[in-house]
Amino acid sequence: MRRFQVDLARRDPFWPAQLTVLVLIALYVTLPNKLMIGPSWFVPTLEALVFVALVLATPGEEVPGTRTRRRLVVTLIGVLVVATLVGLGLLARYVIEGGPAGRGLVEAAIVLWGTIVLVFALVYWELDRGGPVARAHPHLTKPPDFLFTQDTAAGREALPGWQPSFVDYLYLALTNSTAYSPTDTMPLSNRAKLTMGVQAVASMVTIGLLIARAVGSLD
Repeated sequence: MRRFQVDLARRDPFWPAQLTVLVLIALYVTLPNKLMIGPSWFVPTLEALVFVALVLATPGEEVPGTRTRRRLVVTLIGVLVVATLVGLGLLARYVIEGGPAGRGLVEAAIVLWGTIVLVFALVYWELDRGGPVARAHPHLTKPPDFLFTQDTAAGREALPGWQPSFVDYLYLALTNSTAYSPTDTMPLSNRAKLTMGVQAVASMVTIGLLIARAVGSLD
C-alpha cells in the first residue's frame, strides 16, 4: 500500500468537519418523527456508527487507507444528504396537505435549512480537488472544482500558497443557500454546478415552506 508524506503547510484540519457531523446528528434528533426515515433512532445510529469508523480511518501525518476513508466519507455524506432531502420532502408534503400549523413545524423548517448549509459544506469540502487528503499532498491533488477569490492572480499575490479550508466551504454553502447562486466563488466542474444547483433548490423550497406557513397562519 502506498504511503504519502503530507505537506503540513497545506493540510486542512479534520476536526471542523468532524464537529459539523456531530452537530448534524444532533439537529436530526430534534426533528419531529414524521420527518424522519424509519424509527427515530435509525438514521442517527447509522450516522454515528459510520462517523466513528471514519474517525478511526482518518490519517495522521501520513496518508494510509485513503480509499477506505473515501468510501466511508461517501457513505456518511450520502446518508446525511438523503436524510435531509427526505425530511424536506416530507415537510413539503405535510404543508401542501394542510397539516395543522404549529411552532414545531416552523422550527423543523429552520433546522432543515441549517442542516442543508452544513451538509453541503461537507460535500464541497470533500468534493473540491479530491478532498482534504488529496489537497494536503501535491501528488494527489486533482483539478479544482471551485474558483475562490484567493485563486485569482490578485489573490495569489496577496496570499501566496493559500489553500481552502473548511471555513471557505462553509461560507460557500451559506452564501449559496441565501443567494441561490454563486457569489465570490465560482463552480468550475459540472459536478460542482449540479451540487450547488441541488442545494439552491433545496434551500429555496425550505424558505418557501416557511413563508407559506407564515402566510397561512395569518388566515
